Amino acid sequence: MEDDGTAAVVAPPPAVPDLPAATAARGARFAGAAAEADTEEQPQKGRTGAEDLREVAHLVRTLTLLRRDGLSGDAHVLLNEAAYWPAVRFPLLASEMERAGLAADWATLLWEAAATLPAERLVAAADALTAGGRAEDGEQILRQGVVRPADEIGHAALALADGTRHRELRALLDACVRMRTPQDAARTAAPDPERLAPLLLTAARAVSEERHWDVLHALRVAGLAA
Repeated sequence: MEDDGTAAVVAPPPAVPDLPAATAARGARFAGAAAEADTEEQPQKGRTGAEDLREVAHLVRTLTLLRRDGLSGDAHVLLNEAAYWPAVRFPLLASEMERAGLAADWATLLWEAAATLPAERLVAAADALTAGGRAEDGEQILRQGVVRPADEIGHAALALADGTRHRELRALLDACVRMRTPQDAARTAAPDPERLAPLLLTAARAVSEERHWDVLHALRVAGLAA
């Protein structure tokens, strides 16, 4: 591969100096990998309260009755509403639904979340699942969710960066460069190439050198990197 003087493009912008730590996420692959290092960012994030416990228990009881009575339509509405619940409830929902024999409904709820949640809330749900010991579920909804329009992913990444939610930003961009083609991943930089292109390249390098070069080439072809 020819060297065309691209080193300056790879460096992440000074506005987000700790984002290169994405390389540390390769082992766990997604949001929970840096949980201990980032606890000060969102100190109360993983905690459920009494109201969360009551709401989850009520949903599981109601869903069990609906399934018993064959009311599939009502059950689907309930699952769709639960997909918009606070992210902190997702690990508890998973365990309680599976305990009640509703594993298929939990899979449906994950699909609803991946298909309908705004990208920022999707990443928060995946982060909560990973932190709650459900890394496979967290990876699944990110993998399903990042197929949405590239500009939506780009705007969500900017919002996460502006809110200093660096762990979730790393998770979103990691899923993006892993699950999308290099060309699709590059298009997520369109809302703000100066900020997003270096972050995408950092995420791609954490996957592999080959993916880094593929994304860099795609960014150049799209006119989003020098």
